[in-house]
Amino acid sequence: MGMAHQRAVERLEARVSPAQKDLMQRAAALEGETLTHFVVKSAQHAAEQIIREHEVLVLTPQESRQFVEALLNAPPPNAALRAAAAHYQRVMAER
Repeated sequence: MGMAHQRAVERLEARVSPAQKDLMQRAAALEGETLTHFVVKSAQHAAEQIIREHEVLVLTPQESRQFVEALLNAPPPNAALRAAAAHYQRVMAER
């Protein structure tokens, strides 16, 4: 998900307390980075982690087997599923 090589053209502003700014400046100095680079890098890392947590499904081995079993031995489509598929095909054909 890294976007580090894209040219930075967008601005982002934030109001922080003096204590928050001091904390971030101290951390940036410890990393040998500018405050801006540290904040952007940290925010990007946090955003990527949150997205990963919401997009990745973690299953136990038993859940994985049940999932695969359900995919491999799915029941035949019922009338509601066939109707939904037909509706989807009509809508997509209109695009």
